[in-house]
Amino acid sequence: MPKDFQERLFPLLPGIIKQFGTPFYIHDEVGIRDNCRQMNLLLGSVSPSYRNFYAVKANPVPRILKIVSEEGMGFDCSSTPELVLARIMRTKPDGIMFSSNNTSAKEYAEAFADGGCILNLDDLDYLRKIPQTPEMISFRYNPGSLRDGNEIIGRPEEAKYGVRDDLIVEAYRQALNKGIKQFGLHTMICSNQRDYRYMVQTVKMILEVADRLYVNLGIRLKFVNIGGGFGIPYKPDDQTFDLQSFAGEAKMEFLHFQGKCGFCPSLFTECGRYVTGPFGVLVTEVINRPTSKYKNYVGVDACMANLMRPGMYGAYHHVYVEGDNNGKGTEVADVVGSLCENCDKFTIDRNLSITKEGDRLIIANGGAHASAMGFNYNGRLACQELLLREDGVAELIRRAETTEDYFSTFIF
Repeated sequence: MPKDFQERLFPLLPGIIKQFGTPFYIHDEVGIRDNCRQMNLLLGSVSPSYRNFYAVKANPVPRILKIVSEEGMGFDCSSTPELVLARIMRTKPDGIMFSSNNTSAKEYAEAFADGGCILNLDDLDYLRKIPQTPEMISFRYNPGSLRDGNEIIGRPEEAKYGVRDDLIVEAYRQALNKGIKQFGLHTMICSNQRDYRYMVQTVKMILEVADRLYVNLGIRLKFVNIGGGFGIPYKPDDQTFDLQSFAGEAKMEFLHFQGKCGFCPSLFTECGRYVTGPFGVLVTEVINRPTSKYKNYVGVDACMANLMRPGMYGAYHHVYVEGDNNGKGTEVADVVGSLCENCDKFTIDRNLSITKEGDRLIIANGGAHASAMGFNYNGRLACQELLLREDGVAELIRRAETTEDYFSTFIF
């Protein structure tokens, strides 16, 4: 959790909790806007017309989407509701990237509605399934064993995404034969990568494929999209992604490509986590301190239905106790929710300040892939979400789900 966000939020928390109750997510407008501007400044130096297409899946709350849109970002969408959200933001077709996988005919039809979008195909076979010939497409490239992935997406050759290396030229050849005139190229082979050098290698890789397409088919790509994947520090001692060094070295790769091929595609990214992840937290209250277990448990009023990453794949989210350094000492404890699943834990054997019922915990890095991944198992409901505005006011941007919401799709 960035120190500036802590300094803005922590003094206001008692009043915000009194007004709204817990649990809730709260997002930092100042941090999000400053981060967007830094990205646009540094990556805008790499190539003509740089643009980030914010991954709607990371945080689809309209108020958050409005902020990143106002900062010049487009949207990366992978479903019809995400396309609708992007269009509600009055995003022009060239600001919407539709990067679905295992896509239905109905979704492709929606992609062509309301002026269309940039269509990013995940497989060669999908070329025959699109309902009409678009002006421009891209394919998602999967390098297979040529590159290593990471623990979130896995090894590229085992990932369900993208066109394999030996078919990528054929994919574009068939697109040319279909009458398509303009092209981009996409890839994303890792997630939450904090080593900027890995992403520089991804730039080099995708430009090598762009060179191959130019040599074999004469295609002069309009853009190369290296996906998201920029990581954030979830642990206090994690290194940060060195965006400035990445921009400098990526620029050299683009200059080399331009000198060799005589043209230069634009750089696109589709970062979501990197844009908003550090600038949202889950605030929850201690409601139980069980005394007859085999270990220490801190029971809170949020659960895995609100933040599933720790329970789903052991992701680390740092936990702050409101009023830390209160002199009460520390203990090793699991912070748990109320689901009937033993994986419903925010921490396991974490050293925390000793808490009692009524104390509040702040769970960091909840601005992306957090509430968006929520579910209703056990009838647990989505919590409210707030925005800490630039003027210091906490604004409700998503109300809490109710029991009536939960029942609304059932037929009795």
